[in-house]
Amino acid sequence: MPDRFDPSHNICCVYDETLPKMTVFKYILEFMKRLPIQKALTDQHKVFKSHVAHFWKNAKYDDVNDVINSLVSIDGEDKEIIITEQLVREVVEFPDDENPPTGFPERMLKGCMLRMGYSGPLNKANYLKACFMKPYEWI
Repeated sequence: MPDRFDPSHNICCVYDETLPKMTVFKYILEFMKRLPIQKALTDQHKVFKSHVAHFWKNAKYDDVNDVINSLVSIDGEDKEIIITEQLVREVVEFPDDENPPTGFPERMLKGCMLRMGYSGPLNKANYLKACFMKPYEWI
């Protein structure tokens, strides 16, 4: 099994247009720069695998309050970590819009698929990566 934290897994999120392999993604990169999720995709921080594993080992989802709780040890002292949607929005700098878009019209999605050179059937529930033009196949 490959290492789950291999840095090459996120290569499409580099956003460095000067890299030769990224020139085919020029228009995608321009589009992505306008999205609020860009910060979440591009910010990179060093994280120890052991910390992530320990957090998820002790994590529990509280569906009543819609939060994730975990008990972690910091400097020998057990502390409760609570992750809320609002906390995630603050950290990745999502805009706090009262009516954020939750979907796009089907006609718009199909138009985007055609502009990306999709050659498969558009009325199926699943889209196949092999039916995209090469620059878009691995997005």
